[in-house]
Amino acid sequence: NFPVDTPLQMLNLLKFKDKLENGLTGKEQYNKYMKAASPFIKASNAKILFYGDAKFTVIGPENELEWDKVIIVEYATKQDFVNMIMKEDYPAHLRVAALDDSRLIFCAPTK
Repeated sequence: NFPVDTPLQMLNLLKFKDKLENGLTGKEQYNKYMKAASPFIKASNAKILFYGDAKFTVIGPENELEWDKVIIVEYATKQDFVNMIMKEDYPAHLRVAALDDSRLIFCAPTK
């Protein structure tokens, strides 16, 4: 149970589909999603703190990289995130089409 009015960071772990029916890779499709979602992210006053590729696993399954990309986005409040994704024209379908698997994990500093 996380307070609605508390700043938080959202950890995004993403595994892309290899190839989509439209001929794009999952990574290419996700790039389309990010371009379409950018105005929503900006309007919600969120900040992308980190956007990068996963390179190798230090602790976890050997010889297997579970995630392709890692993104950390900071939101002023949980409600800002909820309001963003609930907007009628938010491009969630582009994200869904790009991904084989993902995790969205709300994080907050330990007090």
